[in-house]
Amino acid sequence: MSLIATIFTLVFLTELISWIGKSVLLEFVYDLYLRIFYSAKVAQQRKLKTDILATKKELLHTSAQDQFAKWAKLRRSVDKGLADLEKLNSELSSTRSSFSMKFSTVIWILTGGLQFVVGWWYRKSAVFYVPPGWFGPLTWWLSFPFAPAGSVSCGVWQMACRRVIKVGERVFKEVMEGSAEASVPPEEVVGDESDKKRS
Repeated sequence: MSLIATIFTLVFLTELISWIGKSVLLEFVYDLYLRIFYSAKVAQQRKLKTDILATKKELLHTSAQDQFAKWAKLRRSVDKGLADLEKLNSELSSTRSSFSMKFSTVIWILTGGLQFVVGWWYRKSAVFYVPPGWFGPLTWWLSFPFAPAGSVSCGVWQMACRRVIKVGERVFKEVMEGSAEASVPPEEVVGDESDKKRS
């Protein structure tokens, strides 16, 4: 892949992750991780919750005075189930915190870390050359800091890509908001305007 496309892809990936949100991605990937590697524990947790709820329901319908032996047995069963559930929840919670740390590290490496490495590795390379005289005395800025004169450096290309992607994101959001406003029935808009005139 060419240097232009590599840098653009890295910047696009970074902006896409920030647009979607790291927490949303974390939830999605963690659910997938649990289904693949911890499906038995998740199934056990679900079964334990349903058993506890069923036992609690039966416990509520049992009189502590009239059927004390049955009530005590159900109560011990509920307490044991809650203790087992708490233990299982703490195991899954520690798994989640460990996964969250690893996921954050991988996301940083795939976005910021790779951008830094590519920018550093190709710091003296030209991404592409600008025709002479197009930018006049500002041509030196495009090659800042180490690229050959008359070229565009990796750092400047990253900034330009990020800016174009952010502008594209803003335009996309405005178009989506405009289409959502266009779908509002006209009666509601007229009613809102008449309410404003009265006050």
